[in-house]
Amino acid sequence: MHTHMKRRIIIHSKNGLLPWIKGWVFTTNHKDIGTLYLMLSLLMLFYGGTMALLIRLQLFQPGGQYFDPNTYNILVTVHGLVMIFGVIMPAFVGLANWMVPMMIGAPDMALPRLNNWSFWILPFAFTILTISLFIPGGGPNFGWTMYAPLSTLYGPPSTDYLIVAIHLMGISSVLGAINIIATITNLRAPGMTWMRMPLFVWAWFITAFLLIGAMPVLAGVVTMVLFDRHFHTAFFNAAGGGDPVMFQHLFWFFGHPEVYIMILPAFGIISEVIPTFSRKKLFGYEFMVGAIASIAILSYVVWGHHMFTAGMALGTQVYFMYITMLIAVPTGIKVFNWVGTMWRGSLTFETPMLYAVAFVILFTIGGFSGLMLAIVPADYQYQDTYFVVAHFHYVLVAGALLSIFCAVYYWLPKWTGRYYNETLGKWHFWLTIIGINLTFFPMHFLGLAGMPRRITDYAPQYTEFNMACTVGAFILGFAQLIFLYNVLSTIFGKGKKADGRVWEGSHGLEWTLDSPPPYHSFSTPPSMSLLTGEVDQKFDKALDHH
Repeated sequence: MHTHMKRRIIIHSKNGLLPWIKGWVFTTNHKDIGTLYLMLSLLMLFYGGTMALLIRLQLFQPGGQYFDPNTYNILVTVHGLVMIFGVIMPAFVGLANWMVPMMIGAPDMALPRLNNWSFWILPFAFTILTISLFIPGGGPNFGWTMYAPLSTLYGPPSTDYLIVAIHLMGISSVLGAINIIATITNLRAPGMTWMRMPLFVWAWFITAFLLIGAMPVLAGVVTMVLFDRHFHTAFFNAAGGGDPVMFQHLFWFFGHPEVYIMILPAFGIISEVIPTFSRKKLFGYEFMVGAIASIAILSYVVWGHHMFTAGMALGTQVYFMYITMLIAVPTGIKVFNWVGTMWRGSLTFETPMLYAVAFVILFTIGGFSGLMLAIVPADYQYQDTYFVVAHFHYVLVAGALLSIFCAVYYWLPKWTGRYYNETLGKWHFWLTIIGINLTFFPMHFLGLAGMPRRITDYAPQYTEFNMACTVGAFILGFAQLIFLYNVLSTIFGKGKKADGRVWEGSHGLEWTLDSPPPYHSFSTPPSMSLLTGEVDQKFDKALDHH
């Protein structure tokens, strides 16, 4: 490993502990900040995942033996917030920090000091969220959606801490998004035209606009909650002339773009990995870019499908139903193009490719259940049952989280200069896939049978499926310990050395750098015309070889 990588990773450097700490705190290097985001995400994965295991422990059998209902509700609330704002989003921002400058031939991010600040806001936000659990009156207990009047009239004092934490998370996200847009717009290498950018860069460029549009809406609605709680306003209080349903409109106007903020970068990752291990160019590149943009635009106008049972007019329900189903078209284009890329390719199934293929299959299942939820009369049956829990976990765990694992295995040799242990990678993959499906697939049937979500106890007829879900959750949790060991052992140099082009079918500017890359990725802009010819020859050679 390069000297700078060792200096930054090993705690007891020869210069002492204090310079090492200052080096991390004040760093403006995009790779360092990407590493910080990814480390925070990993820490939060075990924090939020522990809460998930406690939730499943409570639901192993009817009778609620472990937690009282209020503690259970706190676990459900904080688990959701930590997983969304602490695991999925920071991991994707970390991947963007690491890879976007290298993919577009830039020396660093456009706004390095802002980049540092964007990250260091987050540990304070999660500290405040964690402190809220120990405030008299208990932690936030109304679900991650924070519905009024549960959060306004009845929320415990810790709700105010949660609101401050959400503001900080939102500021971090918006600053990060501005930085990504500035970098992609201004720092592309000569010859890197818009339609030659890697799909991961495109996905993040579009996601950044979603963040800038959606996060201020969340900030506004939680500020209105704060005012209702302390300043005698009545935005969401029907007794004062307000309307609690307005909270739902505002929240989901943020919430639905947020869902796509957490999945569009995943589409970018999968669109990088599948061509590499298929040894083919991505099928239908222009259509893939158009599909991502279409999904982003549609995400702003479909929020009402979360509210079909809230007393919506029939015409409004019909509009939201059709416009939601329309999202299946660009999503279908992406799935078919991934399959088209694999079709007749020279496929090999290293760990990143296994995750990419599993993503395509399992995300499609999550998409199908989303189409079921889009149909108004059917939604009356599914709403607020475990069917919805199954749906969004197939999208966010079997979708977003799997794509993050896929990205780490794909780029870890590039980051560290060492290959990870492929056997452990495959063990992690299979245990994760078994755990995910055993945990979340039975929830579809629980929901169809009528089991409501967010309950601390349930009727005996739901016992067997709940027991299966809990066993699956513990398998899933155990598998992440293998992942942790594999990543850490690779970072600390226990693996075969990797050259610049880590994978045989790899393509793109990042693979022209050494592994690990130099501290400043491209001190002089690379030539795209040379790279394009080299990549074309590489694909031809790989296909001839196979």
